[in-house]
Amino acid sequence: MNYYLAIDIGASSGRHIVGFRDGDEFRTDEVYRFANGMEENDGHLTWNIERILTEVKAGIKAALSKYADIKSLSIDTWAVDYILMRGDDAVFPCYAYRDNRTESVIAAVHERMPFSKLYSLTGIQFQPFNSIYQLYADKLSGRLDGVTDFLMVPEYLMYKLTGVKIKEYTNATTTGLTNVKTKQYEISIAESLGLPKELFKPLAMPGTAVGELLPSIAEEADGQIRAVLCATHDTASAVEGMDIPDDAMFLSSGTWSLLGVKLNEPLTNESSLNSNFTNEGGVGYIRYLKNIMGMWIIQCLKKQTTLSFDEMAASAGNSSFTEIFDVNDSRFIAPADMRKEIYSALGNRPSEDSDIINSVYHSLAFNYSKAINELEQNTGLAWNTLYMAGGGAKDKYMNALTAKYTGKKVVSLPMEATARGNLRIQMEADNGMLFKRKNPV
Repeated sequence: MNYYLAIDIGASSGRHIVGFRDGDEFRTDEVYRFANGMEENDGHLTWNIERILTEVKAGIKAALSKYADIKSLSIDTWAVDYILMRGDDAVFPCYAYRDNRTESVIAAVHERMPFSKLYSLTGIQFQPFNSIYQLYADKLSGRLDGVTDFLMVPEYLMYKLTGVKIKEYTNATTTGLTNVKTKQYEISIAESLGLPKELFKPLAMPGTAVGELLPSIAEEADGQIRAVLCATHDTASAVEGMDIPDDAMFLSSGTWSLLGVKLNEPLTNESSLNSNFTNEGGVGYIRYLKNIMGMWIIQCLKKQTTLSFDEMAASAGNSSFTEIFDVNDSRFIAPADMRKEIYSALGNRPSEDSDIINSVYHSLAFNYSKAINELEQNTGLAWNTLYMAGGGAKDKYMNALTAKYTGKKVVSLPMEATARGNLRIQMEADNGMLFKRKNPV
């Protein structure tokens, strides 16, 4: 029996999941889990990458202690964040995408290249934290001086495990610097912004071999494993892990909610630009998506209450307060007090936490409905069913409201879709099947 290891790291936790096929059954076993989260340092939000790396190595050791012969591993994480490199030395800190350091540079970037031009080249929606703005902030602060490379978070972790630097396509598309047609970094954007061209090296596709664990890592882990590239952007792996028709509409519901479809070709028309839809790289297709704030708001509120997620949903269900607010407002990206921000957005009207929580649920469902309407208008297509995966997919109250607001049949999928997608890519690459797929739509 062949075993594979998915290391799936999200904004709030990381998981090591071993996957294997038992006859016709696709089985998974979570062997290690660790907490994750942004940290505040010198007034900025950052990731403790060295601590994450320590947890990654501990999880590999735990996996090998239970499954002695694992054929390969791969790592997926959130998108847009990266580690600058000077040769083999990392330049810390690793800033987190919710940090506000890009706010002052966005206008300057668009002066050098208007967003409409950026969108026509990359197909990537505007988000204030896109890597393009982060790198320009690095340039203005002098952080790029002497820098020879930058590695997205999963690329850096695999480099530390194997000693091999490699850049992966699906995550690169989220930077706002990748040409949506050539599937490589668009050097003209780097030139327009005065970013060092040598940073933007060729991109490799999911399924590409990275290398074996360094001897020191293998000794620490008590075993050897070969690393390969999955779709290192966690949403890209999540879509791969969904057992849905190729032409289905899906919602990856986690810290962020990503609602969209698979397309053969990017859609960068004016309506897509105006509705801020994004064209991210998939495994042989484009993920045409709308990015919605998602369960992040609920996660923040949970920290301000003594309630569990289930208790929060139950509390919301007992409230009759259903006012809608814009969950995508930038005020909710990283507020010091989420409850206070929502209270203010609602005109200081809610009287109980249950009312605030219920308003969040209704506002999310309303935004899902709005995004579906835009999706159908932009593509000229229509869907009857919405497939939901991720942690939010197990929230029955959220699912019911989504069905109510969208008028679609909502089908809940296994919440570990990201790890399943990571594993599926490894398995198909190992069997030589990954690049024999037909285009999905």
